[in-house]
Amino acid sequence: MDQPATLSSAARRNEDIALDLLKFIATTANVGRPGSASTGFTAPSGAKADDQVVHLLELYTRCLQAVEGKSGH
Repeated sequence: MDQPATLSSAARRNEDIALDLLKFIATTANVGRPGSASTGFTAPSGAKADDQVVHLLELYTRCLQAVEGKSGH
């Protein structure tokens, strides 16, 4: 019965790591902050909040795949 808890803990740990990675990337690239842009990371003008949310969720998925060692292709 300890094994499912261990698997659950490992899955949660990967999610936490992916979330930390997402936060790091978003902060470094100024993603999700209206009106701010870093060199090489410019948001399209007129980008809607919904579009930014979609991009952040896609980025989180990619971060989780990277943490789990899965290819996104």
